[in-house]
Amino acid sequence: MLRIYFTSDDIARTRIAPGPDPLWELVLSLQMLRPQRGDLLFTTWRHESCKAVRHARLGEVLGLLLALTPNVGYFPDFLNPIEAIHGLDHGLEALRTTPIPMLKRDVRRLAATHRLPESARRLADGEPAVLTDLTEAMRACYDLTVMPYRRSIDAALGKDRRIRTFALANGGVEGLLASLRPMMTWSAGELRIPGHRHQELHLHGRGLLLIPSYFCVSGPLTMFDPDLPPVLIYPVVRGPDALPSRASTMPTALGALIGSTRAAVLDVIGTREGASTTTLARHLGISMATASEHTTVLRQSGLISSHRDHNRTLHHLTELGRALLDTNG
Repeated sequence: MLRIYFTSDDIARTRIAPGPDPLWELVLSLQMLRPQRGDLLFTTWRHESCKAVRHARLGEVLGLLLALTPNVGYFPDFLNPIEAIHGLDHGLEALRTTPIPMLKRDVRRLAATHRLPESARRLADGEPAVLTDLTEAMRACYDLTVMPYRRSIDAALGKDRRIRTFALANGGVEGLLASLRPMMTWSAGELRIPGHRHQELHLHGRGLLLIPSYFCVSGPLTMFDPDLPPVLIYPVVRGPDALPSRASTMPTALGALIGSTRAAVLDVIGTREGASTTTLARHLGISMATASEHTTVLRQSGLISSHRDHNRTLHHLTELGRALLDTNG
């Protein structure tokens, strides 16, 4: 059982991740390429993704990446730097600059229970070429196993975030944590996660970042090293509409009404609450200028609202925008 101990400062600093963590989704999707408990919804996804990865011919580095992500037991903490919550590029850059002592420690710990390829030794030594090859393979696998299914992923994560936000608004952090039953139970400053390997995590005022994950099916996860920023990854709520699908379900009527690209922008904002202009451009494969133009029209039409957050502009659906999407969904 995993036990997480909170102080009053920790309760005040507990929050929900603003969006999906791409490296957690990638690592968990790589584990999902091999069958595991609770993965029946992913049979078609696995067939499509395994075929795509084989055709990509990533070479020996794929063997290293799969060896680092076994679907049972320990896998290295350095694969999931906290910087990834700001995007894939941030996460991969942080991974490339992982301190050598951490690489050595994590690889040694994995090698105690799993057979690793020879390249793992060079990775543990921090060889720049190996780190570069590994992160490039991770980006390629993300494009093959996660990105084609982003609409399904974003819809499921958006739904889960609305559930947690509602619980937080009505019951505070204790209401938020209570909403995660039966995966975990909250009582008297302690969060208990049954089914997890034995681990105790004292937050010591750092708070806890809750990260919902689409590809997490076996139960909540956290980092092995208690000194790393505390996170708890947990499976999203799964309904009949949670199947991973490549097919876009963007209603053709909405596209005819406001234009297909603008409808796609509205749809992404609806599934990714607080999406930035940069996120929209990257997700839809359009320029920043085009994304900004579409958000301006949507805002002037009363379908979205926007606000500045440091150097970013974040967008949210208005009630009118949500009603339009729901009506055409």
